[in-house]
Amino acid sequence: MSILEVHALSKSYRQAGGDTTLAIGNITCQVEAGEFVSFVGPSGCGKTTLLMTIAGLLAPSSGRVIVNGKEVSGPPANLVLLFQEYNKSLFAWRSVLGNVRFGVEARGAAAPAADAKARKLIALVGLKGFESHYPWELSGGMQQRVAIARALAYEPEVLLMDEPFGSLDALTRLELEDTLLRLWAELKTTILFITHDIEEAIYLSDRIWVLSRRPSQIVQEIRSDFPRPRHQVTTRAEARFMALRNDIYRQIGNQGTP
Repeated sequence: MSILEVHALSKSYRQAGGDTTLAIGNITCQVEAGEFVSFVGPSGCGKTTLLMTIAGLLAPSSGRVIVNGKEVSGPPANLVLLFQEYNKSLFAWRSVLGNVRFGVEARGAAAPAADAKARKLIALVGLKGFESHYPWELSGGMQQRVAIARALAYEPEVLLMDEPFGSLDALTRLELEDTLLRLWAELKTTILFITHDIEEAIYLSDRIWVLSRRPSQIVQEIRSDFPRPRHQVTTRAEARFMALRNDIYRQIGNQGTP
C-alpha cells in the first residue's frame, strides 16, 4: 500500500532578472508503508528542493504529492522533515529531555506520558543518562541523535531526512546509520532519505532512485535487496554491494554538471 505518492512533480524558481529556472522536472514515484527509500544524484540536482516540496514547505509548480490518501497543500501533520543542520534545529535552552518532550507535547500528550515517551526515545537513540544535558554539551553525533528522537516523538507516518549525517565524521556516521536502521525496524516508520553518499544509500535502503542533473528526473530505480539486519563490514564486503555502488556511480557520473 502506497503511503506517499508523487505525481508529475516539478518546481521552478523565478530569478532576479526575470528568468525561470526549473529545479525539478516531472518526477513520479511512490513509497510503500514501512519502506526505506533513498534519493541520490549529482551535486546541485535539486534533492533538497524535491524533499521540501514533498514536505509541503514549497508549493510545486505542477504535479501533486499525496500522503496517506490526502493531497499535500502545506506541511502535513503525519510527516516530519529532518534537516542536515541539526545543531540549528535543536532548542539551546532546552535539555535533551526537554527537546524530545517538545515533540511528544506537540502530539497533545499530558506531562507524565510525555516524560515517559521522551525518555523511551532517548534510550532508543542511545542517550540514556544524558537527559539533563544541553545541546552545546553534546558532540555533533549526539546532537543528531537528539534531533532524530525529537522527530520520532511526533510519531510521523513518513520521516523525510535531508542528508542527516553529511556533516559528521566517518565513524559517527556509520554508528548513526545502524542506529537509524534499528529505530526503523522497531518503529516501522516509512523513511524517505536523501544522501550524496552512494554506499550509504545502498546500505540503508530497500530501493534507491537515481536522479539526473537539474532539472532532476528519476533516471533509474534500483532495489537494494541485501538481507536484514545489515552489517557495516559483511554487507559492504559483498561483491554485489560494490557492483551496485559502481553502477550507481557510473550513472551519476554520466550526468555530469549543469
